[in-house]
Amino acid sequence: MKFLHDLLEKQKPLFEKGGKLEKLYYVFEAGETFMFTPPEVTKAKGVQVRDAVDLKRVMMTVVIALIPAILFGIWNVGYQHFLATNDAEVASFGAQLIYGLKLALPLIIVSYAAGGAIEAAFAVFRNHPITEGFLVTGILIPLVVPASLPLWQIALASAFAVLIAKEVFGGVGMNILNVALTARAFLYFAYPAQISGDKVWIEIGETAAGQAMATVDGFTGATFLGLAVEAQKVGQPVADFVAQHAHWVQSPAELAMTSFIGLIPGSIGETSALMCLIGAIVLIWTKVADYRIILSGVLGALGMGVLLNVFAGDMQAVKDGVEGAKYFAYLDMPSYYHLIVGGFAFGIVFMATDPVSASQTNTGKWIYGAFIGIMTVIIRVLNPAYPEGIMLAILLMNVMAPLIDNYVVNANKKRRLKRATV
Repeated sequence: MKFLHDLLEKQKPLFEKGGKLEKLYYVFEAGETFMFTPPEVTKAKGVQVRDAVDLKRVMMTVVIALIPAILFGIWNVGYQHFLATNDAEVASFGAQLIYGLKLALPLIIVSYAAGGAIEAAFAVFRNHPITEGFLVTGILIPLVVPASLPLWQIALASAFAVLIAKEVFGGVGMNILNVALTARAFLYFAYPAQISGDKVWIEIGETAAGQAMATVDGFTGATFLGLAVEAQKVGQPVADFVAQHAHWVQSPAELAMTSFIGLIPGSIGETSALMCLIGAIVLIWTKVADYRIILSGVLGALGMGVLLNVFAGDMQAVKDGVEGAKYFAYLDMPSYYHLIVGGFAFGIVFMATDPVSASQTNTGKWIYGAFIGIMTVIIRVLNPAYPEGIMLAILLMNVMAPLIDNYVVNANKKRRLKRATV
């Protein structure tokens, strides 16, 4: 490493003021400080504030918290492939991991390259340092898309999100919307065929002859939430319908645990609520994420799910032919399923807690998180056009977060003024 450090130091004058490449100084600095400790230190004179927390450490903590979801997600991509082709029992853990890595790693590399290039270009244009913010965004984007997504689409989405959701607002710390979710929303509305439906979540692969590989009997590429919508149409309880039509679960009894562990189809990083729970513990313990947002989001989703259960109707009355009787299977789904299927766990832990786009006041965080949970369930259940609701719920509350904080701050001012005038 000393050799590499000495080599960089020799090239440094070219990038400093007066050098041939001075416009690229911050690009050079970003690479140097990422690999080595910055040479600048605080002067001995003056007030000294010692704190181990800075942007780089915060971003690295988030990446560390993401590692369980990343590793599990990569393996699950391979597992779902071999399960669909009836080879899960004969394929080794290593084979499943390598297959998933072959699909996920290019998405990660392209996401970093495309978004990072935009960040570097704006740093050169504005003559300001490149921050570590995209270290997290660059990995979040591929984790919220299916493994089958074309590389050019994730490149376009990453570039679009960094440009429109971040740089247009002034760069790191100025964005209103979560950058990674903006990328997913762009893909959802621009290229819906590649990020929705039942054909994209499991990569089947092709034979040497170029034909699609044979799948197991009863194979369906639909996610849990996609099957829940179908259960609503036929009026059958969601758990029973999913267990009957999904090849990745054998009975309703094991459905909840299978979903919690994450052995289900979905985007690369968001299938396992267990891995997200581990990440949440890391983020809360290190105080990088605020527990208020996560807890209120969970309570909001559970509360909304229970409330919808009340209006589900009576399935037995419908079967008995009682006049006017109705039954809504999706409304009747146990509320805890909303926490362990789809992208809710991943979204509420890693997206909703974004310190830039979330509410800043403590009271505002409770309100912000609760409405994310409530809106997620409403969008999922009452709008079948959007089987997954966490993306739109978080983006909507990103927009509302400043307004929430404004009301909270004004309420505090009024309360203090009343105490002052007594």
